[in-house]
Amino acid sequence: MTSETLAPAVPPTSPPGAAAGAQRRIRELPDELISQIAAGEVVDRPAAAVRELVDNALDAGATQVTVRLLAGGVRSIVVEDDGSGIAIDDLPLAVKRHATSKIGSLADLESVATMGFRGEALAAIGAVSELAITSRTAAAAHGWKLHARSGEISAAARATGTTVDVQELFFSTPARRKFLKTDATELAHCLEAVRRHALARPEVGFAVWHEGRLVAQWRPQPAALRRAEVLGADFTAASRDVLAERGPLHVEGRVGQPEAARARADLQYIFVNGRHVRDRLLSHAVRSAFEDQLHGSRQPAYALFLNIAPELVDVNVHPAKIEVRFRDGRAVHQALRHAVEDALALTRAAAPAAALPEPALVPTAPPPAAWQTALALPEAAPLQVQEPAPRWLAEGPWRTPQGSGGLAAWAGLREAPAAAATPMAAAAAPATAWPLGRAIAQIGGVYVLAENGQGLVVVDMHAAHERIVYERLKRAASSTDALPAQPLLLPVSFAATATEVATAEAEAATLQTLGLDITPLSAQTLAVRSRPAALPDADVAELARAVLAELAAADSGGASRAVQRARDDILASMACHGAVRANRRLTIEEMNALLREMEATERADTCNHGRPTWRQVTMKELDALFLRGR
Repeated sequence: MTSETLAPAVPPTSPPGAAAGAQRRIRELPDELISQIAAGEVVDRPAAAVRELVDNALDAGATQVTVRLLAGGVRSIVVEDDGSGIAIDDLPLAVKRHATSKIGSLADLESVATMGFRGEALAAIGAVSELAITSRTAAAAHGWKLHARSGEISAAARATGTTVDVQELFFSTPARRKFLKTDATELAHCLEAVRRHALARPEVGFAVWHEGRLVAQWRPQPAALRRAEVLGADFTAASRDVLAERGPLHVEGRVGQPEAARARADLQYIFVNGRHVRDRLLSHAVRSAFEDQLHGSRQPAYALFLNIAPELVDVNVHPAKIEVRFRDGRAVHQALRHAVEDALALTRAAAPAAALPEPALVPTAPPPAAWQTALALPEAAPLQVQEPAPRWLAEGPWRTPQGSGGLAAWAGLREAPAAAATPMAAAAAPATAWPLGRAIAQIGGVYVLAENGQGLVVVDMHAAHERIVYERLKRAASSTDALPAQPLLLPVSFAATATEVATAEAEAATLQTLGLDITPLSAQTLAVRSRPAALPDADVAELARAVLAELAAADSGGASRAVQRARDDILASMACHGAVRANRRLTIEEMNALLREMEATERADTCNHGRPTWRQVTMKELDALFLRGR
């Protein structure tokens, strides 16, 4: 056998340079290929082209934007506006890369206040389509039309404004065109792109035509009416206003109530200075505001508009301009989360009260003593549960010297508001003056029935009481430095990863605030020497792992939020154990006490797990059940 037979042969079909030791030469790419590569970052489907062209129309001061499509935008996209137009001398520059009228210096880039600014949209679209621009300024006698590929300019009839005509998108890049979906799918994406602009710019009219048929139209109108029209009546009815001013950040919009959450995240809009963005920081802030109000994997629905000084946000992150970066991301996160939390804190249980007249105080016989005690909600628990409290509640370190047992013994529980704390006023008011009405019965040891001005109210007593106790415990815990800890007679050790060991050492003080004392025994073993006193039956090792994972995942400055979440989980478990149980028979006085406390408790519409605590059945719905009026 010769040496030639041992040498590996290069397949004849191998490309140049595939042989071992071959060296590729560096060469410049042709301008056309550069333009097509760049276009792929800006325009990936017809909806992206529509978004960019509408951005330019809005920057030109348009008050009416019309979009005409064929084949979902693949065959033709025409965007017409009545903006300021483009001067004839600027038309050739409009289709060149990095040519723009929006910015002219680094200072302008650091405080962008327009929708577009990169000077890439028209150039990118022109690289992958047949593009023509017809425009006329107010000072021009007629319009001018530019053919982007040939550079030819000719006179054209046009009112003041601009028309951008895009034909055969991706004809020069057939591989990209193969990845497009059906015409109906592409049309849906184009409609969504215009819908986002319609949400952000209510003073501008929008119309979308497809195959010569009008498929969507929004006329100029006030912001509230525009949002209701775009988002739909169902969302408007099941959402509440958000309005907050926190430092340089202004937040407004609407956020859906927890019971209006959806299976998919298909109704979530966030705008920053009028620009629709997809930002993990902002989405996480909204989601965290729903932490103990959403059931399972349900997704909240919201449309939020953030306004902040342009120099405090960087929009030059991605060519598609859908990502942003904030100078102080943590502050923005906290401000947005608190704004949404404040909106969600208002319970629907108290909403009808504003529409009802103030009840007149008339002389009446004093209510029963037991009812007075229940309505006044003193230091004792709002429901006088007869069964003995769990040992960890009765003997916990937070038990007060006065000896009032139960969860309410933890200092700091909120007292009832003055209106509910006045038995005479509560007794004198008619049932319709109470948002949740007057208790009339209990069904199956689970539900409380009440009558109010709208009809029948059905309350899940365990879920409602759980939320009441949970909110009280959170207020009490917020005034303390750390949760009570119970030392373990025998430390619990478990195998740990290097990350868990490092986190335990770095976050030792944080763990102490949660009642956890976790110390390393070796490079691969941790020992838990104390646990939260409120969780005597918890799996200590699993609890430690969960908290360590949360702390490790927290970003810079996020440890405090991780601690708060872990603490809230502990308090939620305590509230669940301390709430009144099913099959517990309540007196009418106790039922009324529960209803009055629900009206005074934040987030009382859902329990800690996101389930609804009460439902309203109106008289109209009751009449329909019995066919009354037919």
